[in-house]
Amino acid sequence: MKKVLRYTIPNSFTALSLLLGIASIVTTQLGGLEYLELAAWMIVWCGLLDTMDGVAARILKATSSFGAEFDSMADLVAFGVAPAILVLNAGMQIGGIEYDSGQFWVLAVASGVFALAGAMRLARFNLPTSKPERGWFAGVPITAAGGGMLSSLVLVLLHHEQIAIGMPLKLYLPVLLFVLAILMVSRIRFPKAVIRDSKFINVFQTVNIALIFYCGVTRSWPEYLFGIGIFLLVAGIIAGRISKPVAPDNQE
Repeated sequence: MKKVLRYTIPNSFTALSLLLGIASIVTTQLGGLEYLELAAWMIVWCGLLDTMDGVAARILKATSSFGAEFDSMADLVAFGVAPAILVLNAGMQIGGIEYDSGQFWVLAVASGVFALAGAMRLARFNLPTSKPERGWFAGVPITAAGGGMLSSLVLVLLHHEQIAIGMPLKLYLPVLLFVLAILMVSRIRFPKAVIRDSKFINVFQTVNIALIFYCGVTRSWPEYLFGIGIFLLVAGIIAGRISKPVAPDNQE
């Protein structure tokens, strides 16, 4: 019984993340900027649950093959499909893209490519023959692309109308989706949020995780979420290029 409970706790976080991802998709379709904002925050909450899922599994020593597959299914919905639908609707409601126009179809295709790339990345990650380096991902994780970048971008655009009006979102949104899709399926080395030898890096990770949780729970400072998302994306890619490869790691 204790063993069942031990595995149930992290899987419950995963299940809630999956359900929130579905809720985000449904909320996005309701129409209105207030629903678009709520849908974006739901994706942020999925990111918080994904972090709690991983921490709980490690603390309780409840990692399993089922948990890994279940987590990937939830990630595909929460950080692949939900952000793609969110950006598609943001393009229409914020960017002024008209339905059934050429620009709409470009954005729709870009959204589909993003979700497809996320699915391919997750499938590759779960292959028995795939052995990522210890402490590193092969390719940008879908949680960073969909949960960290796209949801916070939509929130910033909603909170800063003048910025949204002044930007050519009809061009920027499809390009961003295509770039993130390429980064996800690439073999770029990208660091995981794990304990490192550097005390500075460990403190930096801990403080930022705490701040991200604060922003998510209080639904405040999306600018910080977007800013730290860009910083970690760029810094992670640079770190992957300049650091030396280490031994493979079978742990997620």
